[in-house]
Amino acid sequence: MLPSPYKEFKAELSAFIPQERIYTDPLRLLAYGTDASVYRLTPKLVVDVLDEAEVMEILGLAHRLLVPVTFRAAGTSLSGQAVTDSVLVRIGKGWRNWRVGANAERITLQPGIIGSGANRILAEFGKKIGPDPASIDSCFIGGIFANNASGMCCGTADNSYKTVLSTRMVLADGALLDTADAKSRAAFARSHGHILAGLAALREKILADTALAERIRRKQATASTPWWILTTPLKFCSMSW
Repeated sequence: MLPSPYKEFKAELSAFIPQERIYTDPLRLLAYGTDASVYRLTPKLVVDVLDEAEVMEILGLAHRLLVPVTFRAAGTSLSGQAVTDSVLVRIGKGWRNWRVGANAERITLQPGIIGSGANRILAEFGKKIGPDPASIDSCFIGGIFANNASGMCCGTADNSYKTVLSTRMVLADGALLDTADAKSRAAFARSHGHILAGLAALREKILADTALAERIRRKQATASTPWWILTTPLKFCSMSW
């Protein structure tokens, strides 16, 4: 029996997600309660999403009911990012569209593409994506970006954050932002200006503290695997590398 507010969440979720993509049986909850890390948490509910519209609906619903949501790509995280004791949202079938830009200077990828698959697409142009994590043959682009993956060859110079040009994302309240679209950025600035102002204020505060700013730069220059669970208020829909 689901506790409240999960009962209400599931009831409203069923209005736009078919029952066959909503899992509450103990066996699958147990199976999805682990990733490649040493951690185990059993979700109360697992749902597969197929497109951006579903992600926006789910996050809007979760925001309204104050239900925590965790996203799972391939589940290869070593730091427990793909496990939760709340709602687990999995990338379902699909999310594998891609587009190579002019002169192969950039590639746009949805989060369900395997890392090595992206490199196979770029191979005919003699190029590859920046990150080269050890799990590149099984991890998804969504997880690569969420972890700021780097690798043995790219180090921090060509990791995810350094090589992603733009993202199309859904925030925790269900709002959509496409950083490559000027209209989307302008609309976001109008509707979520408080977030931008808060980030700008935080940046200024850090820069004003010389010691702290230098420490952050030093940490950012070091490639390492974080052994803590990171949470993020966004879901990736596509990224341009």
